[in-house]
Amino acid sequence: MIFDQDIIEYAKQNTDFRRVLKTGKNSQLVLMAIPPGGEIGGEMHDDTDQILVFVSGEGEAVVGEETKDIGPNHLTFVPAGSFHNFKNTGTEPLRLFTIYAPPEHADGTVHHTKEDADRAHH
Repeated sequence: MIFDQDIIEYAKQNTDFRRVLKTGKNSQLVLMAIPPGGEIGGEMHDDTDQILVFVSGEGEAVVGEETKDIGPNHLTFVPAGSFHNFKNTGTEPLRLFTIYAPPEHADGTVHHTKEDADRAHH
């Protein structure tokens, strides 16, 4: 089944902290919305590369020892085995879509809030 959507608009409309849209054998497409003052939380995926594309809001990317400001039209590549975190430093939700390769989350996962995600992970 072909997934053919305006991913930028889809991501801008997303209100869930995490919503898995499509999972393939080797990669996964996920939408995220981080509320003002919120963050994804520091993490590392040992065997998974991650590409994050930001569509609205303002934030800060921490990858390894580097910290950079992020916003609309920014892309951050996180190689497998790299510590990373993304924080919302603005007043609006930080919205993005991300691609994991290989998939990181169960197909169909929806976490409405970071707290939901944390509960599901622990």
